[in-house]
Amino acid sequence: MSTAATARPGFLAIELDGAGWDGAGSGTLAAAVLAVESAGFHVATFKDAPEAGRANALQRAAFAGPVTRSIALVPEVDTVYTEPFHVSTQLASLDYVSGGRAGWIATATESPAAAAAVGRRSVTGEALAKEASAAIEVSRRLWDSWEDDAVIRDVATGRYIDVDKLHYVDFTAPEEAGPGYSIKGPSIIPRPLQGQLPVIAPLGLLGSGLVDDAAVDAVLVTAPTPELLTAEVRDARSRLRTGVAIIAELDVVLDSRGLAAADRPAPADSGRALFTGSAAGLAALLAPILAVADGVRLHPASFDVELDELSRVVLPELRRSGALRAPLQDATFRDLLGLDRPASRYADAAATAIAAAE
Repeated sequence: MSTAATARPGFLAIELDGAGWDGAGSGTLAAAVLAVESAGFHVATFKDAPEAGRANALQRAAFAGPVTRSIALVPEVDTVYTEPFHVSTQLASLDYVSGGRAGWIATATESPAAAAAVGRRSVTGEALAKEASAAIEVSRRLWDSWEDDAVIRDVATGRYIDVDKLHYVDFTAPEEAGPGYSIKGPSIIPRPLQGQLPVIAPLGLLGSGLVDDAAVDAVLVTAPTPELLTAEVRDARSRLRTGVAIIAELDVVLDSRGLAAADRPAPADSGRALFTGSAAGLAALLAPILAVADGVRLHPASFDVELDELSRVVLPELRRSGALRAPLQDATFRDLLGLDRPASRYADAAATAIAAAE
């Protein structure tokens, strides 16, 4: 990842919210995720929202894991009204069922309804980001709490794991990060295939006293209008540490099936930039954005309608022009982002302690 602009073609992500999300829609979800993988999208994301009868984002991503081969699967998971220990283990499990293609969009949204559902006070303002920061930190520690070679399966001695390669994380959330909690660890699942899942957060959660940019691998950036996205991406890159991937956010309503985009129902205001127009116009807009951002995540107004135009016109044109990279085969999400697989912090500490004692 370069500091000024990407040194290679960018990638495209797509939000699958609404594509087969209920309990009866697993077949629809499979068809949707296979369709976007076949079209050449690199990442599928899954929005979370507490609705009766709705499978959550992690469950939908986990369902998609075994039926896909190359596309990264990245659920949105709240950091405020969830248990960090369980979130970290569920995400690690997702990394296993997807073969190392999992990521995490860490969100922190004010939600009185969610607070009431779990019996705690509603969180607002900077406290949201501080809770997110604590949840990300303890999740990363838990992913490191098993060394890579902790599972030994030693039949002769009857040992499945080497307990000396499991480590306590001993994490206590700071007082300003909501209700006090502590986690001893270690995790209840071996280290993820990627070592550390890539963590993505909205740019608005980052800042002094909030989530440090060292805690995340990528940020989501938007703008008031599509035309301003390139400038917002450049500004974000100038303020963030080297190596943080920039993913631009864009809502999309396209001319399709004989109906002009302007005549279709407008989506609810999401706070993201909104493109309304032809597929060719969208391709022309995305090319310069992909030249400065690492990727773009598209939010289609209607999944089935927009996918027709995206797969038929937009992705082929971006590939033809060299703005869009080819899908990676047999690769991890870290590979897509250009990230090395990190060593466990506890393995490093143990090795240092052993060397010092010799």
